[in-house]
Amino acid sequence: MALGFTSVGKRKIAVQVILYCVNIVVLALSARVNLFQEFFFAADLLPLGLSITTLSILTVMLALDLTCKNSYTGRPQFEIGIFAVLSIFWLAFNAFSTSRWRHVPLSCPAGSDDVKTWCQDVQALKAFVWIEWLIFSLTAYVTLRFTISQKTRGNKHILRMPLSRYEPHLRNDGTMDYVRSSEFLQFPEPKF
Repeated sequence: MALGFTSVGKRKIAVQVILYCVNIVVLALSARVNLFQEFFFAADLLPLGLSITTLSILTVMLALDLTCKNSYTGRPQFEIGIFAVLSIFWLAFNAFSTSRWRHVPLSCPAGSDDVKTWCQDVQALKAFVWIEWLIFSLTAYVTLRFTISQKTRGNKHILRMPLSRYEPHLRNDGTMDYVRSSEFLQFPEPKF
């Protein structure tokens, strides 16, 4: 039986695509800010480096989840860990960068177009890095909460399959490809 994306999976993929888009905006803004500063200040480099890392991780997670039926990167325990760690990194880097950017005025000064554009880019970057942190934190929290609630309802198979293909009524009856029938992992993983 080939499993497609479930309603839970469609929401999960939608949130990851939103994260992907927000991360691309952060990458573009941080590149513009760094070009103006000639890649000098660490506070400007942190969002650039973290957005590149985040983009790589999200690309791998999305690609594997879309192409592999039983991707480990789509399982809740993996996603909760990745999103929680990225949330912590975004919080730490945002706190450092925002403290460095506190001297940039909220209303950009009139004058040189380059300085005004840089000021607007920094203000937009300031907003988007915190939006990205918020999305990562909420995604980790909601995924954790959903996983715990499903597990307490007796749906222990939630930890053995990707969230994109999770259905609460699927149980370990030995007929599904994603289920490992051995408690001690004596049998090989199913083929993709």
